[in-house]
Amino acid sequence: MSLLYYEKLFSRLNPNRSRGNVSPHKIAMLQAVMDLIAAGEVESNRIDYDQRLLDAFTRRFNELRSGQDRNNPHLPYFHLRSEGFWHHHLKPGQREVYQKLTTASGPGVIDKHIAHASLDDELFELLQNQAVRELLYTALYTNLELSDGLRKELLNVDGWDWLECEACVQDYFSMLFKEMHGMPYSKTKHREGLASKLNGRSKGSIEFKHQNISAVLVEMGFPYISGYKPRFNYQAQLREVVLAHLAAHQDEIDTLADVHDDTVKPYITDWDGVLDETLPDRIPEIVIPNRNYLARKPNYTVMEAANRALGESGEQFVIDFEKSRLEGAGRPDLAREVEWSSKDRGDGLGYDLRSFAIVEGEAQDREMYIEVKTTASGKSHPFLITDNELAFSREYSEQYSLYRVYDFRKKARLFRMPGKVDRFVNLRPKLYQANFS
Repeated sequence: MSLLYYEKLFSRLNPNRSRGNVSPHKIAMLQAVMDLIAAGEVESNRIDYDQRLLDAFTRRFNELRSGQDRNNPHLPYFHLRSEGFWHHHLKPGQREVYQKLTTASGPGVIDKHIAHASLDDELFELLQNQAVRELLYTALYTNLELSDGLRKELLNVDGWDWLECEACVQDYFSMLFKEMHGMPYSKTKHREGLASKLNGRSKGSIEFKHQNISAVLVEMGFPYISGYKPRFNYQAQLREVVLAHLAAHQDEIDTLADVHDDTVKPYITDWDGVLDETLPDRIPEIVIPNRNYLARKPNYTVMEAANRALGESGEQFVIDFEKSRLEGAGRPDLAREVEWSSKDRGDGLGYDLRSFAIVEGEAQDREMYIEVKTTASGKSHPFLITDNELAFSREYSEQYSLYRVYDFRKKARLFRMPGKVDRFVNLRPKLYQANFS
């Protein structure tokens, strides 16, 4: 489904045509709902049959009515259920009676049987965007399919229009799905196939848009295509398009969440290209709209933190890396003393490994404490850190480094953050301990 799908539904809305008169009731009801969303009075996908809705309906209905039309908002609130995108949520114990209803004889029928209505999740997300609302307003008014020229005019924004962003997001998730399932794909072929759906966009601009999508996903804690480095200066509309895609493709998102690979990474003998000297760009503070997102959002960061096999494989990877560095610096004796502390001495130390410092290519006897965080996603993917780990990084900052291992199931690499962790990252509380004391 996409914006064009809902445009077609709105333009072909099936109004009551009894007595030779086309009733404006369904059109007025949908416009009223869009008005309330635009005004910020409906922030979640719950449409109550309340005074706000009745007042908004009356304003729209009075613009559209003819002499025979009566202000009966209970009728479209009930009969919109036949359009496929409007859903009733019933009051307890009313299902059997409701299923026998063919109409609502008055507002009392709504009050007795229906708790509230909702839209398709994707449609609700689409309606957060002003240009999309204008397009669907027009589709309702004309009750005809729009021309390409009019559609382009209505969707015209400073930058990519909604349909271009939508095509890019769909293509991106297709690649992401293949990547996370270990399926081969060609970025070039995807880009070439996508170009025909865009308004003459260059190869570079398409790639930049894919990088913008990576940025949106990083901000949301989703995995992303590591070959598309996140670029955060994206148009606000792009985030709305991503949210609409997530709402419409929940099964696909759940499938991504179920991707697990507990196998140990094959042993690497050439460590020269493993260390990445460049740290990720620090993500700017994110301003998130004050409303609930509809798609169930798997917490990939928490899932990776709970994946013991992935964590242990990443720690083994760093142990081998550290031993290789120390041997290369002429200290095989120190290499033999690299300690897997979390395994040998237990969790809760505030670090995972003990190794030794190397300064200007010369190994030293000075102990270094290493915390390892491993992800199968790209280098900008967020990670979890405990209060204890953070406190240890601050107290032992001269001897501490956090090693971030990324792209673990492809060509694993790592970068290091020496000293206090909060020098490099923004920290946001995500979990709380609940005590009865």
